[in-house]
Amino acid sequence: MMKCICICLIALTLVGCGYGSRTYNPGMPGTGSAAPAVASISPNSATAGSPALVMTVNGSNFGTDAVVYWNAQPMSTMFVSANQVVASVPATSLTTAAMIPIYVRTRGVNSNTMNFTVQ
Repeated sequence: MMKCICICLIALTLVGCGYGSRTYNPGMPGTGSAAPAVASISPNSATAGSPALVMTVNGSNFGTDAVVYWNAQPMSTMFVSANQVVASVPATSLTTAAMIPIYVRTRGVNSNTMNFTVQ
């Protein structure tokens, strides 16, 4: 009985100190309350009919869950660092001339938008 009470008290203490929190994740790049921000995209344009490409998105506060959105559609994204992610842009997204809004979503928050030009 005493053993059960001690274990329960230890568990309650740990949860009360934040160790049971789902948001406790030490060392995760980009954690915190700062919103993600996109500073540049490269390349930032392509010719209509171009083959698939890899786009580098530079910025800040990207988490490991960061996803690049192309015209509000999620792209296959690879986290590089809290300041950089790369996304695969399929050739089917480069068929028609357009101004495409690009943003990064991480931790449930959207970054600012930058435009990619398909000429």
